[in-house]
Amino acid sequence: MRRLTLLLVLIIAGIGAQAQHYKYIDSTKISGVKAYTREVKNNPDKQLIEIKQLIPDIVLDIRYATINNFMHRRMYLQPKAYARLPVVKALQQVQADLHTRGLALKIYDAYRPYAVTVKFYEMTPDTNFVANPRLGSKHNRGCAIDLSLIDIKTGKELDMPTGFDSFSKKASANYAGISKLQMANRELLKTIMSAHGFTVLPTEWWHYDFNGWHNYELLDIPFSAL
Repeated sequence: MRRLTLLLVLIIAGIGAQAQHYKYIDSTKISGVKAYTREVKNNPDKQLIEIKQLIPDIVLDIRYATINNFMHRRMYLQPKAYARLPVVKALQQVQADLHTRGLALKIYDAYRPYAVTVKFYEMTPDTNFVANPRLGSKHNRGCAIDLSLIDIKTGKELDMPTGFDSFSKKASANYAGISKLQMANRELLKTIMSAHGFTVLPTEWWHYDFNGWHNYELLDIPFSAL
């Protein structure tokens, strides 16, 4: 009986240790490959889709697959962009809308594995610009997109208040001390994204959350497993 009790204690302790696998959050709140596979089986809308599969002409500038980012090192092994199926379908509509204006999207980042969010936070624990790993990021849910606008003819980015991943006050989605052209371009992006189900992050003009993000789990799946 004593041995059985000890065995049960060890099993419970093991389960508890496993649940604390992540430093900042209970691991039961993070979906790995197996949990994600079950979730997609139950709801196909939860599938992470490579954005270029549904929008072949979209331009990617995946900064975290390079050293041209605030971390100054590669965070992704592949320069790819994924998002949940409804998010990509909404982006299709945004792209079609923009094409009527001679414009198109450029994407800097989309789905981000939870482990990368932890690395960001430990390098720069400023939650105005980096997600708190205790809560997770909309990027971890496959429901956030970092993007800008380009001119289709020239391929050049439109003049925006700052570059991507700027930590300055000008990066605010409502900052007033910018040129008229920058404000017009920022507000155009905001208007079009809002019309198709996205909301801008107040501290980052380039970051948009899909309005249904709360229906999707936090994920920690590397691109190689998708």
